[in-house]
Amino acid sequence: MRMSIATLATFAFMTPAAAVQTKAPAAPESRVTVETVAEGLVHPWAIQFLPGHRLLVTELPGRMRIVNRDGRLSEPIANVPRVFAEGQGGLLDVALAPDFEDSRIIYFSFSEPREGGGNGTSVARARLAESDGKARLEELRVIFRQLPPFNSNVHFGSRIVIAPDGKLFVTLGERFQMKYAQDLTRDWGKVVRINPDGSAPDDNPFVDRENARPEIWSYGHRNPQGAALHPETAELWIADHGPRGGDEVNVVRKGRNYGWPVINYGRHYSGQDIPERREGMEQPLYYWDPSIAPSGMAFYTADRAPQWKGNLFVGALAGRHLSRLVLDGEQVTAEEKLLTDLGERIRDVRQGPDGALYVATDSARGRILRVMPQNQD
Repeated sequence: MRMSIATLATFAFMTPAAAVQTKAPAAPESRVTVETVAEGLVHPWAIQFLPGHRLLVTELPGRMRIVNRDGRLSEPIANVPRVFAEGQGGLLDVALAPDFEDSRIIYFSFSEPREGGGNGTSVARARLAESDGKARLEELRVIFRQLPPFNSNVHFGSRIVIAPDGKLFVTLGERFQMKYAQDLTRDWGKVVRINPDGSAPDDNPFVDRENARPEIWSYGHRNPQGAALHPETAELWIADHGPRGGDEVNVVRKGRNYGWPVINYGRHYSGQDIPERREGMEQPLYYWDPSIAPSGMAFYTADRAPQWKGNLFVGALAGRHLSRLVLDGEQVTAEEKLLTDLGERIRDVRQGPDGALYVATDSARGRILRVMPQNQD
């Protein structure tokens, strides 16, 4: 039986066969200090740390900037490709190659207007060059395009996570075309796994299957906008948007079907119920009802805040908070809502080299905030 939305029911699952647990209890309160690192950004979407404690930031309208140590914003980085900047579309995630300090290679995702019509999530790689106080992208190449293109301004995904072997996981939305999340001939509603040149690895689950795209790693997703590798298992965890309720945290495994739109713990926008289980489809590790609209995800691994070590942090757009999930293996044992007093949409969260958390607020006057428990500085 589904619990009332008013209960803010949140559940954790130990295995697909486990009984549904009740809402995780509240975690011990974290009194935090919040410092504005940079401001005046237009809908910042992703942040990544550069050497020297600088930040690389993407802005949804199609700009990429560097935030210097003193919080000054650089001029827009030159040679960023044209993006489809409508609705949820624009310049999305950014990640540094593992050998960035030597190669200066970055990867970034964006909603790309396609020749012949339509658009889709694409991934590019480029070399970040800097000289005379200015930055530009060189040797830019689009290495992956979500297929087929589609004329829509919603559900692009998209996070990029680089695995220890150097391969890229990319989360892709289903373009609000629900049934195609189950269709292996399309990249809609999928997590894909690609080589650094964009090709499909030989050990991907569907690489030898007829009528399936070889880059697909998992399917049955809706619009995953949070992703991170578990610091101990190196497995990919994602946060996915549900419809009316049913936002999910999932551990994403090779070839698995995560159920959308066949199963979910929310409801369709029409009010129609959705079945919660079906054989052969994965159960979420955790879910929110009503929706918080998750975006951005980071595991906390630093020693600076030992009370947070091993916790998972997820940004909330509609919820306007930062969720702290206390974990015991793959079970959520407690949850805390941070930054609720700010009333800000949290788009991204990353752990900084100083052991603090850094979050990006999603607004036309977006900020980068540094967050730490009190008495830790």
